[in-house]
Amino acid sequence: MADVTAMLEELGDTAPLTAESVAERFAARGWTPGGKVRAGVETSWDKNAVGGWIQTLGGGVVRVSFFVWFRDVDASGYFDDLDAVYEEGEQALADFLREIEESPLAGRLVEAEQTEADRDEFVKLKKWIFGGRILTAGVIQHDTDLPVMVMVTLETPGTT
Repeated sequence: MADVTAMLEELGDTAPLTAESVAERFAARGWTPGGKVRAGVETSWDKNAVGGWIQTLGGGVVRVSFFVWFRDVDASGYFDDLDAVYEEGEQALADFLREIEESPLAGRLVEAEQTEADRDEFVKLKKWIFGGRILTAGVIQHDTDLPVMVMVTLETPGTT
């Protein structure tokens, strides 16, 4: 998780945030490219069991996302105890939030209001404004047969 915090610290000072500038920072910090090149830029990165990726949205706006915890479905293709998996995810999120609160990054974050869309998307989350961008950390599950993850996303406001 320290790798994510270090990347976020650097990205907070990156202006403008472009796919190229983010990819350069991933490479400079020793992340391994995942082999998913789009428009000439590596978009998937891995380091110490953490995944990161870069999405270019309309108008060249960039969203940088990380998964810092991941729990896949069991052998049956479902979760036997989804509540227990959510509890694990919430603990992983709490651990990540504690790391952020103890980092130099904490002094640069302003808590942001959660929207109804945020609460619909995430099981549990924390949201801030950081360097004019929105930083969100939360437990997410997109569908009942998909993994539960702790995601961290940095994006320009108005792009969600």
